[in-house]
Amino acid sequence: MQDPATLAPPPQTATGESGASTKSTAHASLRPRHLTMIALGGIIGASLFVGSGTVIRSVGPAALISYAIGGALVILVMRMLGEMSTNRPVVGSFMEYAREGLGEWAGFTIGWLYWYFWVGVVAFEAVIVGRILHEWIPMVPDWSFALAGLLLLTISNLMSLRSFGETEFWLASIKVSAIVVFLIFGTLYVLGLLPNSTGSVANLTAHGFMPYGWAAVLNGVAVVVFSYFGTEIVTMAAAESEQPAKAVAKATNTIVWRIVFFYIGSVAILLMVVPWDELPSTTSPFAFAFGRFGLPAADQVMNAVVLTAALSVLNSGLYSGSRMLFALSKHGYAPRWVEDRNRSGVPWKAILLSTVVGYIAIAANYVAPKVIFDFIMNSAGLVAMFVYAFVALTQWRLRNCMSAAERESLKLKMWLHPWLNIVVLAAVALIVILMALNPANAPQVWLSLGALAVLLVIYPFVRRRSSTRAEIHTSC
Repeated sequence: MQDPATLAPPPQTATGESGASTKSTAHASLRPRHLTMIALGGIIGASLFVGSGTVIRSVGPAALISYAIGGALVILVMRMLGEMSTNRPVVGSFMEYAREGLGEWAGFTIGWLYWYFWVGVVAFEAVIVGRILHEWIPMVPDWSFALAGLLLLTISNLMSLRSFGETEFWLASIKVSAIVVFLIFGTLYVLGLLPNSTGSVANLTAHGFMPYGWAAVLNGVAVVVFSYFGTEIVTMAAAESEQPAKAVAKATNTIVWRIVFFYIGSVAILLMVVPWDELPSTTSPFAFAFGRFGLPAADQVMNAVVLTAALSVLNSGLYSGSRMLFALSKHGYAPRWVEDRNRSGVPWKAILLSTVVGYIAIAANYVAPKVIFDFIMNSAGLVAMFVYAFVALTQWRLRNCMSAAERESLKLKMWLHPWLNIVVLAAVALIVILMALNPANAPQVWLSLGALAVLLVIYPFVRRRSSTRAEIHTSC
């Protein structure tokens, strides 16, 4: 039975001949229903429930185009990642593929950036949890709720992989149910089948469909694309599941309807229920819309859903960050002791190290509000773009390294290779340029590029220290 951490292929299988043998069964305890909800819930976060209001107010109803363009980019990236993951599921996911296709430097760089991103997200979501609970129980300081939430999910992740899967299953179920209920009531409201219905399709154009022009729409893409980040988690989790290749293929094949249904569909209903210029930008627009349906305590119900979404992202962040750190340690990119597992097969030191950084960030946030948080989130703000670019380049490279027979045997193939790879790379470049030209987003660009530069400078020293580790063999 093979350990998920030792899923690097033998020399002759760089292009995936041994894909079937890479399945981990030693600690593979994530079941299909867990992965289904991880795939469904991974695309629904507080950025949808709250952040969509900011996007809509800055773009207008044309935010639908922003979400559609951003969703199309994610669909293409997931298809590329799906091709590689069904061929050879591994815990490190795109870090392992980048290392194999582009070189050690690529795996080191993107792996550490991804870990750094999720450490910041874990701290951020913990603070969100603290603020929501503090509103309900004002006599308890919000920092104590933040620490309690992080501690609770740390324990859940440490107990077992199954514990993580069950926690995420139920948290994601609540998020998905909330969106489904909203879509049902929203559709009835727009059709005039609820009492006092005032919503209609006309609301999409009555106050101007594209009030701020195409520039705002494209800037909206730069914002919404980060809302979709997290869809790639299922390719990491699949390596610790019972049927990894099947799970990845299913998640990849269903990404289109998940984006259309959960994001584009819910935003469209939102815009038809309430004129776009009446939606709040700082609180949940969904709570505002639920109030139109005449549902009692809509604000508090949506606060509970946002709380669930924050806990879900926190839970997934702990999993993703720890697994990426664990994979980094296997190649000497992180301390070797990070590889240690507990009796349940969980990389407990990787979890604790990721969590400790989260605790420090939370504490720093209350000592110097915003300063530490802004630095962490801005310096990792372009990680999604870096990941998408690396995935596009890696899949392009690995596909070109395959023989005709190997290409034919692929269970899942990227469409129009390599032309859509070029489209993704061009889109990433355009988004980065737009962000750099926008004063509000420019700090993210320069701090993220600075973090990338630091890792590239550090890599040669780390590589010398880890030179005794096994080298990756690839036919590229």
